[in-house]
Amino acid sequence: MTLTVSSCRSVEGVEWSQLDTILLDMDGTLLDLEFDNHFWGTVIPSEWGRRRGLDIATSKETLAPLFAEQQGRLNWYCLDFWGKTLNIDILQIKSDCAHGIRWRPQAERFMQHLNSSHLDVIMITNAHPITLEIKAERLSLAHYFDLMISSHRYNTPKEMPAFWNRLMAERPFDPERTLFLDDSEYVLEAAEAFGISHLITLRQPDSTVPPRQATRYPAIHHFDEIINGLPAID
Repeated sequence: MTLTVSSCRSVEGVEWSQLDTILLDMDGTLLDLEFDNHFWGTVIPSEWGRRRGLDIATSKETLAPLFAEQQGRLNWYCLDFWGKTLNIDILQIKSDCAHGIRWRPQAERFMQHLNSSHLDVIMITNAHPITLEIKAERLSLAHYFDLMISSHRYNTPKEMPAFWNRLMAERPFDPERTLFLDDSEYVLEAAEAFGISHLITLRQPDSTVPPRQATRYPAIHHFDEIINGLPAID
């Protein structure tokens, strides 16, 4: 299967018949990243600062180095780590905000098409297992997947080679007949290094942020750009 890419890195089509497996990220790929960006960028700093008599600007400035230190590590995605580090009940706060969890445009319909296909449909996410549980319950995600995996299960994030080795051991797949969609190009780089041949990123992971104008990997804005060739649904 070949992805035909233009100079602006757009995807012109996917030869689904040449694939056996599709790996899908959750946040920023299937789900609107606005929820997570707002939660970690506004809700948590606001709550943390409120308890310490700080305005949100000061709270954000204080927390920024802590967040930056953990970015790309498993702790970055870990509710347990941040709950202990910040001494707040992040799980309860996240549960209270769950109404903001939503699909990206066309994502649910895309999953319905995949659900009718021959493909092994696997979610791989860096989200904490409890976060995955909250989001799966909110949007009935499990219905659309043959398997859903949080990287916490392997004790290593998708950015690391160990994740891919452990995924292959648990759910063997042919990297040359696998398509992986993720909004993080750091994660896609790790997948490419592992040998996955077909990689796609997203132009607008967060609906409140303008679409990216340049990407290192082929990119789509919405799923209708790659839906041709999948089974029709009612």
